[in-house]
Amino acid sequence: MKIQGIDHVEFYVSDPESCANSWQHAYGFAVHGRSEPSGETAAHRSLLLRKGRIQLLITSGPPGSPAGEYVRRHGDGVAVVALRTDDVRAAYAEVVGGPVTGVSPPAYAESAGSRVGMAAVTGFGDVLHSFVERSGPADDFWPGHITMSRPQQADDGLLETIDHLALILPAGELIPTVRLYQQAFGLAEVFEERIEVGGQAMMSKVVQDPAREATFTILEPDVTREPGQIDDFLREHGGAGVQHVALRTTDIRQAVRSAASRGVHFLVTPPEYYRALPGRLGGLSVPVPELAGLHILADRDRWGELFQIFAVSTHERRTFFFELIERRGALTFGTSNIKSLYEALAGERG
Repeated sequence: MKIQGIDHVEFYVSDPESCANSWQHAYGFAVHGRSEPSGETAAHRSLLLRKGRIQLLITSGPPGSPAGEYVRRHGDGVAVVALRTDDVRAAYAEVVGGPVTGVSPPAYAESAGSRVGMAAVTGFGDVLHSFVERSGPADDFWPGHITMSRPQQADDGLLETIDHLALILPAGELIPTVRLYQQAFGLAEVFEERIEVGGQAMMSKVVQDPAREATFTILEPDVTREPGQIDDFLREHGGAGVQHVALRTTDIRQAVRSAASRGVHFLVTPPEYYRALPGRLGGLSVPVPELAGLHILADRDRWGELFQIFAVSTHERRTFFFELIERRGALTFGTSNIKSLYEALAGERG
């Protein structure tokens, strides 16, 4: 099986119109399509948001439906991470029967030269993975299910693609979950670290496809230490889930200014972080005073530089948020900034 990256991320929410309006205003996403429910699916609603190569599908459902049950247990959140592949049938047959269970068998739909195949399987916790196969010249998301529409606003080009997703797991599930992604989905473990913040600690591993298009940062708490932000997420979310989606930008300074002007609040980084930055990283391509003024974090690896910032969660349970990230050659994930993130989260939660 060949994974070709993340096709889209589907959120199950209680109010898709409100969610879509919020993300359109905050980050400049545009509605490119919506479902036209009928018959048995009349109570289900979906909106398709796009910006750059990012696709977010926002879905609601009645009580007892998969979407309704997810929202009841976890609140609004990421429920399906769709992986692009060159052959849905082959991918589905390859993974089902091992550690992965089939949820929806392969199905195809065609329209105006566009052919799309989809299938769904179990992932981790209550989060599913779907396989998506696309062919043909048309830009149809899911013929017969999502009716495409012309966006009402132009793309400003600031957001490019989904860089990675951060997955939070209960203690003891990190190694089995990494093994699942390796054996079932063909991803490779590319990084691991232990992170200590005050009296709390957590373990992190990163899995990624060979093309670096599908990346998951996976964390679990160290229960021998004090409870911390990972424990807070697991309690408030009601188990394993996606903590944040990182959106890659071509210009993080402009992206932060744009989002802030639209009302997005970002986590505040203390001045001490920026006073120590030159000694830790040396000279950077972005002046430290400018980073400090926007609260942007910086890191460097042997391939290049990385700049990132985390939005304050607007989730009702304060469990999900977006990250903005710009890579100037760097391939890692801001290791030294994870501590800053969790210290800021602790302060933000009071």
